[in-house]
Amino acid sequence: MELKLKQTFPHWQKRIFFTLWVTYGAFYLCRVNMSIALPSIMKEFDYSWTDVGALGSAFFIVYAVGQFINGQLGDKFGARKFITLGIVGSALLNIIFGFSTTLLAMTIIWGANGYFQAMGWSPSVKTLANWFPQSKRGRISGLYGSSFQTGSVVSWLLAGYLCLHYGWRYAFWVPAVLFLLCGFHFYFRCRNSPEEIGLPSIEQYERHKEKGTKKSSTVEGNSEKDEHLGFAFTLKQTFGNPRIWCVGIAYLFLGLVSFGFLYWVPSYMFEVQKASISNVALRAIVFPLAGSLGALVAGWLSDKLFKSRRAPIIVLMSILAGIFVLLYSRIPGTAPLLGMFGLGAVGFATFGAHATMVTSVPMDYGTRKAASSAAGFIDALGYVGATVAGVGTGWLVDNYGWNYAFYFWASGAFIAGILMAFLWKYVPSKGRYM
Repeated sequence: MELKLKQTFPHWQKRIFFTLWVTYGAFYLCRVNMSIALPSIMKEFDYSWTDVGALGSAFFIVYAVGQFINGQLGDKFGARKFITLGIVGSALLNIIFGFSTTLLAMTIIWGANGYFQAMGWSPSVKTLANWFPQSKRGRISGLYGSSFQTGSVVSWLLAGYLCLHYGWRYAFWVPAVLFLLCGFHFYFRCRNSPEEIGLPSIEQYERHKEKGTKKSSTVEGNSEKDEHLGFAFTLKQTFGNPRIWCVGIAYLFLGLVSFGFLYWVPSYMFEVQKASISNVALRAIVFPLAGSLGALVAGWLSDKLFKSRRAPIIVLMSILAGIFVLLYSRIPGTAPLLGMFGLGAVGFATFGAHATMVTSVPMDYGTRKAASSAAGFIDALGYVGATVAGVGTGWLVDNYGWNYAFYFWASGAFIAGILMAFLWKYVPSKGRYM
């Protein structure tokens, strides 16, 4: 059977990307709403920073375990059903959290939410790998990285409004309902791979273009099915790949700043800079917005300037992130515009590195046949860092003050840059699968 590819394949690429972008951004409705609700929860129940830090760490621990598991399962079962299940589970747990009244109950529920949230990222990276070639993955990764930044902005604004006008419990109930609606949209719009709808695989499509047959707009139907190659293969591509380990450990240290800063900076502005909850939400959105721009710039540079080498841009942006974190800690609360600029600088650098490490690197290093597993492995190690950042930051703030939290975050960024420098010249060799 011959297929007209000139319009069909690009149309589906756009459809799949948009569907995934909206869906993964929506995951943050039921994740970072906690950051805005924390001050209200602390006030109502008289919790300490260490107490609420346990909520974040419970989420991060379970999320990390979930990424190891769900990354492997995502390669086998695909995104469509798996992500939908994660959405339903996370939304229901957010609704239940809104009724909780004890720290133990909150910790258990929020930890369980981490597992269902871990069903989103890795399968989506695999789906992108199935639909886009290596030469475009830097730019696609940058664009896709803006999804969770945009999701963070929407979540913070919505949660800030709900906390201010209705109370913190509504910051969990309302986003959960919206998240469920996004789940229905995703299930009916997404397809796991081109082969699922009768199109050729991405390898066949790219060979077709390279041979100069694009003018005919036709190519024979696919003969390479998108089959799971077995857990032995996906485990070898992750646990048995020293470069994946290097990226994963670097991402662990970057997680100290990317997750620690994201989780704690609203509380820092509320306590140290004396901002109101509504102002915190408005000012904090600069961080993810600038992060979206950083992801776009990093992706474009890795494709164009560094010829699909991902490590150089990660090194540069990690080092810049550490410098900007230290500078931000010196900005007084009486200079809100300068503070917003500082937030933007941290977000730009941090998430430029972050998005590249968990999107284009897993696709390139794991190939599309193990992209979910590679993404899950790397992201899981990042959330080990996030776990340390959760309780660790709370403990540092309680015992030594906020300055030591900033030193802690910056050190993670510097170490991440040093580790990624070992992969500076590496480009994955071309094989059967992209």
